[in-house]
Amino acid sequence: MTVSQSDKAAKFLALHQGPGAFVIPNPFDVGSARVLAGLGFQALATSSGGFAGTLGRRDGRVKRDGALGHARAVCAAVDIPVSADFENGFGHAPWLVADTVRLAATTGLVGCSIEDATGNKDQPLYEFDEAVARMTAAVAAARAVGFPFTLTARTENFLRGNPNLEDTIKRLQAFEKAGADVLMAPGLPDLTAVRAVCSAVSKPVNFMAGIKGKSFSVAELAAAGVRRVSVASSLYRAAMTGLVNAAKELKEHGTFGYLDGAIATPDLNVFMQE
Repeated sequence: MTVSQSDKAAKFLALHQGPGAFVIPNPFDVGSARVLAGLGFQALATSSGGFAGTLGRRDGRVKRDGALGHARAVCAAVDIPVSADFENGFGHAPWLVADTVRLAATTGLVGCSIEDATGNKDQPLYEFDEAVARMTAAVAAARAVGFPFTLTARTENFLRGNPNLEDTIKRLQAFEKAGADVLMAPGLPDLTAVRAVCSAVSKPVNFMAGIKGKSFSVAELAAAGVRRVSVASSLYRAAMTGLVNAAKELKEHGTFGYLDGAIATPDLNVFMQE
């Protein structure tokens, strides 16, 4: 049975109310989205890096139309809520960010994230006031779509050369005041920092796993106050690791040992459409 976008949106919002934390894995294409939905996950979120990888591009090199098309395809393939990683909103001006959020709501998505990274290596983060203005515009657009569209506000301090916990909390608190529904600060170094962020805001916090040495168990994160756990592009990287290892075996040894592991996995066809 097809579930309406409004019903998916309401379900997605309710997931953030706990108890505990839920995992929102990040598919990288339609096939992986169907597999994850078939395995019983309650919601999905696209990965900008994972999707870019399927196109042979680096993260940040996909244009808005491509990201919207990818989101539309994933949403059409599953009957569970889907949010999207829309990077900085594909534009610097607040009105461009707002336009991206409005367009997102037309694809079947029930939410998206907007970050404060500029994409400019010489000035990797928007200044505080500009970042808040952009998020305020995104929130206004989200509130105007006609259903509860969940907007995630993301500060990139710890990924963009400014590992300043005080500034991170300041930005998240400002994004919360602007009306963001979920808050996110990828790259937090330890559970102490995670607890500090969660205790400093009242809105649900998303923790991004997928960084070696800076990822923790769901139980640990829930105890620290996290409500949602995403995994960034790690599932894409895990899939590509399997591909590279199998291809190296073929090329370097001329053997097919990788088949034993591949055949032992579940029949993926059960997750796919005719």
